[in-house]
Amino acid sequence: MPKSKRNKIVSLTKTKGKNFDHKKDLIEQIRTCADNYQHAFVFSVENMRNNKLKEVRNLWKDSRFFLGKNNIAQIALGRSVQDEYKDGLHHIAKKLKGNVGLLFTNCNKDEAIQWFSKFAENDYARAGFEATLDVELPEGKSKIVSTNNSSYFNGMTTGPIDQFPHSMEPYLRQLGMPTCLKKGIVTLSTNYTVCKVGDKLTPEQAKVLKLFNIPLATFRVQLLSIWSADGLFEDL
Repeated sequence: MPKSKRNKIVSLTKTKGKNFDHKKDLIEQIRTCADNYQHAFVFSVENMRNNKLKEVRNLWKDSRFFLGKNNIAQIALGRSVQDEYKDGLHHIAKKLKGNVGLLFTNCNKDEAIQWFSKFAENDYARAGFEATLDVELPEGKSKIVSTNNSSYFNGMTTGPIDQFPHSMEPYLRQLGMPTCLKKGIVTLSTNYTVCKVGDKLTPEQAKVLKLFNIPLATFRVQLLSIWSADGLFEDL
């Protein structure tokens, strides 16, 4: 009988270390950006969605985004006056903590601030999101939603839950909805409150909101600080 691979001893000395060449390359990229761009912004992302951030990157093709490598970015910029790559960059480095990123651009400061302040896209909330609206599904209705911001769902109509096939009724009940079949059509047997303002959404609540096409989350990019090539730094 052949020996089991599970019992094979692997020496820890054979494990590969981190790719230092990649880190050095990233440091060079960031420093090159500091040389070639007029401004560097520290930004945060509200309700992070990779596809939404990719869209922003595409709209800002002439700029460079760095996200998720803050420690390396701090080394590249310099953490103190003594080791900063260019005047004032250590202020930016100190801001690179937590869920923030770095944007290099030649766009005018005021134009950049105005663009990002207006850019917002709705998306479906995920589990753990704090509900921003009261959402209630009335008995026997499918698409009318009573909220504290009724204009948000302008255009929704009443009627049975005919957007779902009868085979989905057990699944809806698993999500906590009081559903039943009436003449083969999924129907609410009583009023159902999906969530209240301030609720931390459960996975089931998040799925119900998505099924009824109710996006509570908003993707935004917020600019927090700016460094300019003349060495000036400012919190926004």
